[in-house]
Amino acid sequence: MDILETITAHTAALRLPLFAVTVSATRKTDTPLMLVMHWHGFRADPDVSGALLSVAGSAVQVNQRWDSYAAIDRAMLDAGWRLGAWEVERIARPAWWRLNAPDSEALACRRAFADYSDTDYADEAMVVEAPDHQALLDLAARRGYVRWLFRPRKGGVWSQIDGDDGTLDADGGRSMPCPVAPQPDGRELRRRVIYRLGHARQLLI
Repeated sequence: MDILETITAHTAALRLPLFAVTVSATRKTDTPLMLVMHWHGFRADPDVSGALLSVAGSAVQVNQRWDSYAAIDRAMLDAGWRLGAWEVERIARPAWWRLNAPDSEALACRRAFADYSDTDYADEAMVVEAPDHQALLDLAARRGYVRWLFRPRKGGVWSQIDGDDGTLDADGGRSMPCPVAPQPDGRELRRRVIYRLGHARQLLI
């Protein structure tokens, strides 16, 4: 599985710095993944002279096969390592389509799978290239999901922060292979795992 190839292809095409990258998978093996790239950039507002709008994120369906979360862990660790991320976060979320589920769980699931249909700026928030978008969202709502996140330094807005990280190359990335090994597969509900890849002197989030 090569998440990095998709990220670098979109970065080269858009020529914008990345703010964050997420990947979400339903709690059913061998289903498509939702890769979301959040860009740091602005465009002119066509309706208001002189006003700016944030550039929409890019959501891409990844159809590579997988049989365990460890395979996605490995792909995200490799991508995060190569792009100079300080850490990769993995969190398992329960199904929210259940009695008395809090609204926050429904919202987190929608955002993980690039759904902004509940907002007034739905058409401006995300460019979705995912034929199975609604089916994945429905499956995650019924069965739960796992979401990964990292903030890239190479090709990203975080390159402006002095990280004092000796593992980084001159361009803010790292050479392969990634030395960090995946932890157990992440099926524990609400469990948050942080893979430390480097360190930053100051990180504002």
